[in-house]
Amino acid sequence: MAEYLVIVESPAKAKTIERYLGKKYKVKASMGHVRDLPKSQMGVEVKDHYSPKYITIRGKGPVLKELKTAAKKAKKIYLAADPDREGEAIAWHLAHSLDVDIHSDCRVVFNEITKDAIKESFKHPRPINMDLVDAQQARRVLDRLVGYNISPLLWKKVKKGLSAGRVQSVAVRLIIEREKEIKKFIPEEYWTIKGEFLKSKEIIEAQFYGVEGKKQELKTESEVKEVLSKVKGKNFSIKSVTKKERKRNPAAPFITSSLQQEAARKLNFRAKKTMMLAQQLYEGIDLGKEGTVGLITYMRTDSTRISDTAKEEVSQYILSNFGEEYITTKVKSEKKKQNAQDAHEAIRPTSTLRTPSELKQYLSRDQLRLYKLIWERFLASQMSPAIMDTMTVDLENNGVIFRATGSKIKFPGFMKVYVEGNDDQDEEKDRILPPLEEGEELVIKDFEENQHFTQPPPRYSEARLVKTLEELGIGRPSTYAPTLDTIQKRGYVALDNKRFVPTELGEIVVSLVSEFFPEVIDVDFTVNMETSLDKIEEGDIDWVKVIDSFYRDFEKRLEIAEKEMESVEIKDEPAGEDCEKCGHEMVYKMGRYGKFMACSNFPECRHTKAIVKDIGVDCPNCDNGKIIERKSKKRRIFYGCDQYPKCEFISWDKPIARKCPKCESLLVEKKLKKGIQVQCITCDYKEDQQK
Repeated sequence: MAEYLVIVESPAKAKTIERYLGKKYKVKASMGHVRDLPKSQMGVEVKDHYSPKYITIRGKGPVLKELKTAAKKAKKIYLAADPDREGEAIAWHLAHSLDVDIHSDCRVVFNEITKDAIKESFKHPRPINMDLVDAQQARRVLDRLVGYNISPLLWKKVKKGLSAGRVQSVAVRLIIEREKEIKKFIPEEYWTIKGEFLKSKEIIEAQFYGVEGKKQELKTESEVKEVLSKVKGKNFSIKSVTKKERKRNPAAPFITSSLQQEAARKLNFRAKKTMMLAQQLYEGIDLGKEGTVGLITYMRTDSTRISDTAKEEVSQYILSNFGEEYITTKVKSEKKKQNAQDAHEAIRPTSTLRTPSELKQYLSRDQLRLYKLIWERFLASQMSPAIMDTMTVDLENNGVIFRATGSKIKFPGFMKVYVEGNDDQDEEKDRILPPLEEGEELVIKDFEENQHFTQPPPRYSEARLVKTLEELGIGRPSTYAPTLDTIQKRGYVALDNKRFVPTELGEIVVSLVSEFFPEVIDVDFTVNMETSLDKIEEGDIDWVKVIDSFYRDFEKRLEIAEKEMESVEIKDEPAGEDCEKCGHEMVYKMGRYGKFMACSNFPECRHTKAIVKDIGVDCPNCDNGKIIERKSKKRRIFYGCDQYPKCEFISWDKPIARKCPKCESLLVEKKLKKGIQVQCITCDYKEDQQK
């Protein structure tokens, strides 16, 4: 019979840990929290020092009963929930439900689920850390006070089912402000001149730089003509050749937010999916004869530090597989970010020796892709910098200067394994220039004049929004995925081409919250609150005082809002057509994914219809059809004939109103990694890629 009971959060983790601990230990799962605040009421006694009123979560009765039965038979109980505030709170709730003394050595924590880490953690059990619990309680109570007071107001004044949370309100506000920037943006014209120069038969590309040694921007076509009119003849002499050697350092190992961003860039994963897969890799995967093994360290972290043991193992791996010159002599020290808790290591493989290729047979496709990303990033972070040879050449004719730049990798270093993605720039590639010397003359083959217009700031993608929230210090990395999920479910934002767009409903809610509860939506307030929660965790502030200092002003604002907030009626806009089923007028309504058409005779008639967007292109497959924009069940945009099902033409790429000059077939805009390219759907015709 087992002498010790260990309680973890998930069955997968329980299975892995039980195998490491042996027969004396019985490991059971609590399936997350067993107690929480009630959903049907506030659950916070404001007048009794904001004391939370916890109840057993509905459906958790059988789990709790099973744990109590096992606890009675055990000599000792260990609470081994995740190593963070949330995990500490779960352990505290379990201790309360199972009559475990929180001051006894009942709590064990581990950053990775491996045999050595588990056995080591059980050598150092500790009491439950009430400062961690209080920090989690403070966040929970604060969010409850905000949500359960503002939400009923919004139900009364706008419509049922709305909510207003601290972090989600700020996230929606950022999306709305970005949309306003885009609408206000006035494009400015500018021009570039590309020159093609000949050295023997080799073509060298260079861009116009300036005149008489000064850099010059070209705003109009007339300025371009003026510059080119100064060029005398076809010969350009090389004014200067500058050669430099440049080092490029690897990115640090992943933290929660950088993992979410990079998985979005390179794997096209949503934040929610990334965290779900990372949880699976952390809790353990069945590796056949080796059994169930945790493959990565804990995935909710804001620290880039790694253990000495992990450093030693990865150095040996680099030495064996790449050579001594690839081992870094000095790992770049990452500056600790403001508000970083630094409680755990970075996200890394529990063993570098478990390569992605060896694990391929045991992992799902998406698990393997995420593991490979984590493995490569960690390996590269411990490798030597890449060394680039760069060359800058200035060509001159009568004071007009064109500049050519080239670079090539002299030593790949970490780039042999992994290069970090970037939202704004192309990944570094070799642009090799031939040997060139000062005084040498090149002949101009052609000038290419291009008109451009400045672009507005881009809408937020998930990766961009996560990065912004992190940079501003809003929320915690572990909260980003559920926050992004919530604002979409509430209908405050919608995704358009994988970019966030605010809905009318989102703008209304943020406007009301901003007017009556400015502190809730204020970035500085949210950041300062995170700092206060960290101080509670460190034992520097009493959590009740933090809540009280917020609630005293908040309560006054609530009273004012109750009296002064006016009701907002979201009127149904006529759609200009009649219902196919009952003949009543169709209207535009606001739904979870934006606007749609519905019968005005609801609830008697429940007919709905998607809003059709005609893109002005005739269907290539039938005589009368027009191509319209549609959405798949997974909300992905595609293009199809409006005569469906008579005509079954579909395309994932957007058709354009021009025909192929080679074969007269349909042209489409193909979205590539760094721009759009117009291509023919039949022949090999392609046009230059556009940004």
